[in-house]
Amino acid sequence: MSNDLSDLPLLAKGMSMGAAILTNLVEKAKARGLTEENVARLATEDGEGLLEKVADLLALEMGSAIRTTFSVAIDYTQSLAAMIKAGHYNWVNSDITEQHFPITPGPKDVSFELVHFDRLMYTDAVLAELEKRGVRPATLPELLAFGAKYPEKQREFSVVALASVWRHWQSSLCAPSLWGRADGRLLLLDWLDRGWGARCRFAAVRK
Repeated sequence: MSNDLSDLPLLAKGMSMGAAILTNLVEKAKARGLTEENVARLATEDGEGLLEKVADLLALEMGSAIRTTFSVAIDYTQSLAAMIKAGHYNWVNSDITEQHFPITPGPKDVSFELVHFDRLMYTDAVLAELEKRGVRPATLPELLAFGAKYPEKQREFSVVALASVWRHWQSSLCAPSLWGRADGRLLLLDWLDRGWGARCRFAAVRK
């Protein structure tokens, strides 16, 4: 056993923090009608599943603090058709046109993140959460710049730009998204009134 006692203050601090967290957890559990015995189940074999759920919740709520940003440059002198061509997509929805999605020049250099909720989400809830995080949804030109610069990302997950919306002739609103699979990369339109699956990422720009 080592005689080095230099780690003892750090260990004591960790134990103190753990005790404070546990005490706080017990108090909040009691406020919700649970007992100390209920909380004590977390220390048993049966509590392993509950701990996994707590860890999942922490990762979901606090994971936004660890962000991967993507920098892109948007050339607003290009037509929408040229922006699409630069992405070399294997298939493009024919309704993604400048008539349906007029280009409004914005910031030429943008850094955005791909927000991931890892669960089914509906559009209103997504927009509210983005607002809470201090970001705005990306536009179609920003999405296309991302697709051209990072072409393989959409094979890992779909990427949606909720700031550019078009009302289909069937009266449903839709937004552009990047999808991918082993045999190709696609630029699609997705309906806003349907839920977004756990595979989706939402391109968001810091305000």
